[in-house]
Parts: sequence; C-alpha cells; structure tokens
Amino acid sequence: MTETQTRAAALARAAQMFDTGALKAKLTEFVAIPSTAQDPAYEAALHQYLDQAIRPWVERLGFTVTIHPNPLPGFGPILTAERIEDPSRPTVLLYGHGDTVRGMDEQWSPGLTPWTVTERDGLWYGRGTADNKGQHIINLMALEAVLEARGGKLGGNVKLVLEMAEERGSKGLREFVAQNAKLLAADALIASDGPRVMPEIPTIAVGTRGTFHFDLVVKLREGGVHSGHWGGLTTDPAILLSHALGCMMDRNGKILVRDWLPQNGVPAEVRGVLAGCEVGGGGEAATIDAGWGEPGLTAAEKIYGWNSLIILAMTSGQPHAPVNAVAPDARAHCQIRYTVDTDPATFEASLRRHLDANGFQNVAIENAGIRMPASRTSPDHPWVRWARESMERSLGKHVQVIPNSSGGLPGDVFVDHLGVPLVWVPHSYNGCKQHGPDEHLLPGPAREGLLAFAGMWWDLGEKAK
Repeated sequence: MTETQTRAAALARAAQMFDTGALKAKLTEFVAIPSTAQDPAYEAALHQYLDQAIRPWVERLGFTVTIHPNPLPGFGPILTAERIEDPSRPTVLLYGHGDTVRGMDEQWSPGLTPWTVTERDGLWYGRGTADNKGQHIINLMALEAVLEARGGKLGGNVKLVLEMAEERGSKGLREFVAQNAKLLAADALIASDGPRVMPEIPTIAVGTRGTFHFDLVVKLREGGVHSGHWGGLTTDPAILLSHALGCMMDRNGKILVRDWLPQNGVPAEVRGVLAGCEVGGGGEAATIDAGWGEPGLTAAEKIYGWNSLIILAMTSGQPHAPVNAVAPDARAHCQIRYTVDTDPATFEASLRRHLDANGFQNVAIENAGIRMPASRTSPDHPWVRWARESMERSLGKHVQVIPNSSGGLPGDVFVDHLGVPLVWVPHSYNGCKQHGPDEHLLPGPAREGLLAFAGMWWDLGEKAK
C-alpha cells in the first residue's frame, strides 16, 4: 500500500473536499432542485433530483442504478443502486431521502431563499441542507474520497436506497422494500438523518421513536348559538375539550394516561447508554425546561427513553374571524412519540378508558393510528460497536450512542423486511429549523461527518465478514 493509499490519506481527502468548497458546491447544486414532495406542482423535480443529480454522480462511483416507480400511485420514485466488489465481503445499505418539505419561500428571513444555499454567520441556509440532502451528500462524498484514496477499490460492498416521499410519511417504502428484499439485502443499514444530541457531540442512534396520532373531538350541536343568549347556559365544547386534555397531561407535562408509558420505567440498557448524555444546542429554536415532562428523568431519558404527548393543533370556532357565538364543536389533533418499550396497539383503548373514568364520555377519539412505527437495535450490537470505534478513531473524540433518535424515521421497514441492524449517524442539530423557514446546516458537524464516514468506508474494506 502506497503512502497515498492509507486511512489517513482517505481522511485527508475527505477533509480537503470540505476545505476546498467541494461539499458546499455539491450541496448548492442539489438544493437548487426544488424537490418538495408536499406540493404537486413540483412533482417533476422529484424525478429530476434522482435522474439528473444522484444517478450520474453515483454511476461515476461505480454503482449500477435503477429508478423505480413508487408502489403506491401518487408518491415519489425510489432509486436503488449497488456497488458489489465481492459478495463474500460485508455489505452496507445506505439510505437517504431527496424530497423536502415545502419551500415556504415567503417566510424566510430577508436575503434568504429556500432553493439557494446562502452562507450567513457561519451557517449554510437552504431547504434540504439538513433534511436530508446535506446528510446523504456527505456520506456519498466520503465514499468518493475513500475510492480515490484506494485506487477505485473499496474492499466492501455498498447498496443505496433513496426515496422521494419521506416527507409524506415514506409512503410506498415499506411495500417497495418488501418486494425488493433480495435486491436490498445487506449486513447493516448505516445512514444519516436527524440531529446530534449536541452540535459538538458526534452521535449514533440505533433506532427512532414512533408516532401515533389521534383527534379528540367534542361535537354538541349542528351550529353555533348566540353567546349573549346562551353563554353560561349551554356547554362550551372548547372548555370541555380543554379539561379532557388536562386529564391526559398535567400542567407540567407529566402524562397521566399511565398505560401509555413503559411499564417498567426506562429499561436498564437504555438508562445505561444515556448515562451522562447531554442534550441541547437548539439555538433559538426552543429551550429545555427542567420542570417539564416526567419527574425523575434526565433530559436525555425524557427525549430518548420515554414517551411524550404533544397537541399539534386545536380549534373551536374560527380563530381567524371570531364571532359572538358558542361554537358547536372543538377538535384537537394529538401525537404520541413512543419508544419500542410500549405497544401502540393499546393506546386508543387506554385513552378511552381514561377519558371515561374521568367523566368525558362525550369526548370522541377519531382517526387514531400509527403514522411511523418505532424501531431499535441493541446499543451493544457488534455493528454499533464497530461504527462507534471507527468514528472515535477518525474524530479523536467521544461518540454518544443513543437508543433511538427523538424524531421519526423508517428504520422499522428495514428491520422488518431485511433484518438489518440500524446505525444512524446524524450530521445536523436540534436548532436546524428543518421543517420551517431558514433551514440550515452547521459546517462543523458537516466536516466531521465527512471524516467519520470516510473512516467507516475505509474500515468496511478491512472488516472481517
């Protein structure tokens, strides 16, 4: 092996790709494609991203590429690619999504636009910079650096699946993976999405929390009635709904429907891996309020080892144009973020019992169901240990393993149909504003992400089967 064909040389190439602006240039090129999955007017951009941005790049890296229609009509296409050097060697499946949420063009700060990468105050702004274009670009660019350093050979195998409907709940992905399990078969899934626990702390998440949604509805009459003639005489559905919500969670964020929670508390394995884990770095996005949530848990245990209830929206009457009437109904759309330590199949029945026991028989539960299932690989899995050791060797610092990320990702699809362990290596942070205006990527974690993945790609070539 020559001096230029070493692990250190591969990492140096990856660092050079950042330092010379190559990563930022690639990100600028890809962000310029307005591939939002949430606006039908941009459907062509979903295909453009895969066919004109991803396909030619990964073909140059030696991949064989196929773009497939989504099994579910009306949802974005799915790209698969494979680079097989030796089927007897380890194979990693790389996942990402090239679709984004809506641009929200008019809501961005002056001088910023969603489809142009703009550097301001050390941040890289643009839609998809953090979610998820920037993250999978980093991983593929790191692979490119290792292939260059190794003379075009990796020593292992890589498969890629890139979907274009993640921001619509990954519709069709489960069906696609089930139908193409042989094509996508791998030893492990190693991919990137979501935030680190802290901007400066490299992170591995071995799963994700699931999401369960439902509506609470109070409907008392067909139309509103005059507030002067009926206020104080007839039941106000908004008040009734507010009290029903209050019986589900106290004023300090403690969930009162206790059947929703892990019955034996935070599992010992989860508590152990989270010992000493810091959480934060959200910038202007929000604050961590010590008195909010389950008493007795650390911040890390609350967000990574416990369940949460969030009221995503609630209405009664017409808030944008109120009239002098007692509204006929009230509705709240609620979400439970849950770990694998609870069974979401019991959530609706548990809530019904709880509401009835508290005198809210006239509060209906509608549209209840799982939007995205939870997943988790053991934090002590050999592939997790391998990834952590590789990253710590490359970065020279502690890597925090968490039992699951706080958000939702389709990891369950790959566990269920491919049986792979999950190794999520996020390159973003909690304050990236990924689903709102002014989404951005932090350059520091991006550079570390390049080094971390370059090290893992190199080590893949050295790994015993």
